[in-house]
Amino acid sequence: MANTSSGSRARPSVLIVDDEAGILETLEILLRNEGFNPSVAAGGKAGLQALNDLTPDIVLTDVRMPGITGVELLAAARKKDPTLPVILMTAQATLQSAMQAVNEGAYYYIQKPFRNDELVAILRRAAEHRSLRVENITLREEIKRRDRTANLAPIGSNRKWLDALKLAEAVAPTDSTVLVLGESGTGKEIVARFVHELSARGDKPFLSINCGALPEGLLESELFGHVKGAFTGAVKDKEGLFEASAGGTFFLDEIGETTAATQVKLLRVLQHREVIPVGATESRPIDTRVIAATNRDLEEEIRRGNFRRDLFYRLNVIAIHLPPLRERAEDIPILADAFLARACERHGVAPKHFTDGALDAMSAYQWPGNVRELENAIERAVILTPGEVVSPTSLPDRITARRTEPLVSERQAVNPTLETIERAYILWVLQSEGGNKTRAAEVLGIDPSTLHRKLSRIGVEQ
Repeated sequence: MANTSSGSRARPSVLIVDDEAGILETLEILLRNEGFNPSVAAGGKAGLQALNDLTPDIVLTDVRMPGITGVELLAAARKKDPTLPVILMTAQATLQSAMQAVNEGAYYYIQKPFRNDELVAILRRAAEHRSLRVENITLREEIKRRDRTANLAPIGSNRKWLDALKLAEAVAPTDSTVLVLGESGTGKEIVARFVHELSARGDKPFLSINCGALPEGLLESELFGHVKGAFTGAVKDKEGLFEASAGGTFFLDEIGETTAATQVKLLRVLQHREVIPVGATESRPIDTRVIAATNRDLEEEIRRGNFRRDLFYRLNVIAIHLPPLRERAEDIPILADAFLARACERHGVAPKHFTDGALDAMSAYQWPGNVRELENAIERAVILTPGEVVSPTSLPDRITARRTEPLVSERQAVNPTLETIERAYILWVLQSEGGNKTRAAEVLGIDPSTLHRKLSRIGVEQ
């Protein structure tokens, strides 16, 4: 029920359904004089049509009517809106019929003839009941929405980080395509979900895919869907994620890893808002917001011929740059405490706290894997620490070890290429993790299959 701008309560709307014209006229006059906003329908069929056309706050209907009865109208009203109070009127009431009506969802069952003041009192209680139910549902949805947003709310006080969040909040209410840029593990998906939750699409699906984790053929099938017989194993039609995220948001992570063929198809999606499933000949319209992310320098990839310039311009409508964790050292204790509390709750252990030494070690570490590496390190500490105190000895050695040699030597090339830097970084992380490729992939923030391809490309034996 809506309220007027002056703060006074709006007139509750009542749909009156009866097959006797005299009763309809009498009730319409009575309810209008008593502060309601009545509309009338002559008979059950007209009542059903009015129920579909209008959005009344209350339905007042006779039970015995030719064609569609009041009980059938009750069922239709309940199906349309479970919060809608329906009051049944009848001249032949029995205890059994009254109980049956209430069991089927009627708000009240009143016997004709009735006193006007009795009916008005029932209608006012029904209006109040309706108002409270609608308010409660709205409040519960708002609480759920706030909880979802609070759980996803990016944490930190660093100025660059807050500027990124401010931009995310500003773009959220729009349907603009967003490109989230930053190193692996900086929280790109968290920011994408944050944008989604703050948007009008927040109650619709948020779907995501890691474009670097799947081979080209499988990726296209996941993105665009396929028709039966499109390839070996396609035994039935499959809806793609662009269609499955209808009304919501589709997050394309690691979009810089896509092939040229896939980029062409993504460009078509963004230009025409339609997809063509693999093996199909006709396009299908889509209604989804696209948020993409990458840890690559796409402009550099364009110069190398690895990424389409026109696709970049389509994606780069609003760019949100996320700083690496080493540039927001003041946020490390805040993030660490949040991750510690979350990990303790997830594993069902008593709350723990960090020593000053542990916080100092974490604050001094460079975190090549960024926030994801921090969260993984704290999860490990919670699992391996029996007591309530997390000290430096609970952290991985790479975090607490004092480094005497600089990561970059003066003997390095003056202007190393991006490929050279990436190769050195991958090898350094792999060495830090004792050659364990699974852990190295976690620190790098990439899928193990992506790491495998990168190692093959740079000539490292598997």
